[in-house]
Amino acid sequence: MSDLKKMYTTILGDHFPMEMTISFDGQTLVYRKKTWKIKNDDGSLEERGVRYGENPDQEAALYELVNGNLVLVECSFISPGNGLVSAISDEDMLQVGKHPGKINLTDIDNGLNILKYLMDRPAAVILKHNNPCGAAYGKTLAEAYDRANRSDRIAAFGGAVVMSRPCDLETAGLLAENYLEIVCAPEFEEGTLDILGKRSNLRIVKIASIDRLAEFESCRFVDFKSLIDGGIIVQQSAINSIRSPQDLKAAKATWKGKEYICQRQPTEQEIDDMLFGWAIEHGVTSNSVLYVKNGCTVGIGTGEQDRVGVAEIAVHKAYTKYADILCFDRFQISYADLALEIEQGKRDRSQKEEIDARVRDDRANLSGSVMISDAFFPFRDGADIGIRQGISAILQAGGSMRDFETIEACNEAHPQVAMMFTGQRSFKH
Repeated sequence: MSDLKKMYTTILGDHFPMEMTISFDGQTLVYRKKTWKIKNDDGSLEERGVRYGENPDQEAALYELVNGNLVLVECSFISPGNGLVSAISDEDMLQVGKHPGKINLTDIDNGLNILKYLMDRPAAVILKHNNPCGAAYGKTLAEAYDRANRSDRIAAFGGAVVMSRPCDLETAGLLAENYLEIVCAPEFEEGTLDILGKRSNLRIVKIASIDRLAEFESCRFVDFKSLIDGGIIVQQSAINSIRSPQDLKAAKATWKGKEYICQRQPTEQEIDDMLFGWAIEHGVTSNSVLYVKNGCTVGIGTGEQDRVGVAEIAVHKAYTKYADILCFDRFQISYADLALEIEQGKRDRSQKEEIDARVRDDRANLSGSVMISDAFFPFRDGADIGIRQGISAILQAGGSMRDFETIEACNEAHPQVAMMFTGQRSFKH
């Protein structure tokens, strides 16, 4: 155990060069490795790069574009001076805690990748291992964070929080109640660092460019994927083009000469949740299915091989997290601890039975939620998973040969379920 702990606390140096140059179709891009001044326990300063990669035995480096511009045909991909994560400076690291590793940086980056579509309102995204575990709008930033955290209090432990508005005193107080790895916002109001600073290992990062994050909505970057044999796959990054009700398409299909149309139209709130959920979906590892309700995630299923399975997993997670938050509200302990204390004879079994009954009655808050799928349902069975939980609407890509089956499932439901198509899938690997 001591060796394992030592592995996680040991900071690797790295052997990556300070400068990297890429030649791309005659264009030269110059990158400089990012380092930060880190204060040691004895008060001395040391220049360090990325803490380590995805695991403690993997060296890693972060590079910022400092010269050049990549243009292919009419699309400009990369321009220096538009940095977000790669431009984090010593001054932006308001509290270093443990200096960041690769996963910390990619969590912030994917949070920004989602948040850029949610800038019209106070919003918060909590990420764990580069996937959102909770995301929400709020009338205030504090409400947005609280809703995101309560949607999955378990996974938020040790997570990264990225917020669309300056962190205020109320939000800082809520953040300080939890163990978090990173808190990131465009600014931190006076007094908030004193509150957050009580968590000595917390990394507090200011990215002022979050204020203009919406400008990145239509900007692509070049996505490099290195292969085991040294080869590289290069692709344009994805862009979410489903940004308004007008971008949604009616759920229609033709099968053997017969036209099928989804009979119930979505309400204004359901459309708002569709757009919100599709923005979250943009940052979730595929295959994925989400459930969202009133601008907040209820269940997030990620990275599964089949669509039915991921729809079921998202339901299971919703039930697990709902039981946990009910238990925490009632007894200030987790649902798992409640079960353990009952086994140990410290609590009455009726307390757990009461929570279980509430979860069943509320269907884990899934009733009335909107089901979001990052690609089409090849059969109706995926949609049926959500319909059995009382969802009120579905947003999916559409385009399956058997779309008519899913439309029938929506029309046969009691009450009927609304459905819209995006006409585009949102895979992320």
